[in-house]
Amino acid sequence: MASDKQTQIRTRTRDGVTDVLVLVNHPMETGLRTDPKTKEKVPPHFIQKMTFYLNGKEVSSASLGPGVSKDPLVGIKLKRAKSGDKIKVIWSDNKGESGSEEATIN
Repeated sequence: MASDKQTQIRTRTRDGVTDVLVLVNHPMETGLRTDPKTKEKVPPHFIQKMTFYLNGKEVSSASLGPGVSKDPLVGIKLKRAKSGDKIKVIWSDNKGESGSEEATIN
């Protein structure tokens, strides 16, 4: 797991639907940008996959890529989640780094 990356989860339930928002502190480099100091291309570094689990069961996954902005915010909606359920998110990037976070729905 990447120690310098931070993952945060927020949940909100309204009218029987739980919104799950995940914010990942990640550079999301495309590989097209030039470093202004060195004048060299910044190598690609982006999240490739994000997987969502509800009480240990996979409920959704997202394929991301270099077109997603720095520090991506990804959200899903869950219809069957209830207070006390556990949400877990795992992500991995093109450099083999990964991260995860867990939260309890209030």
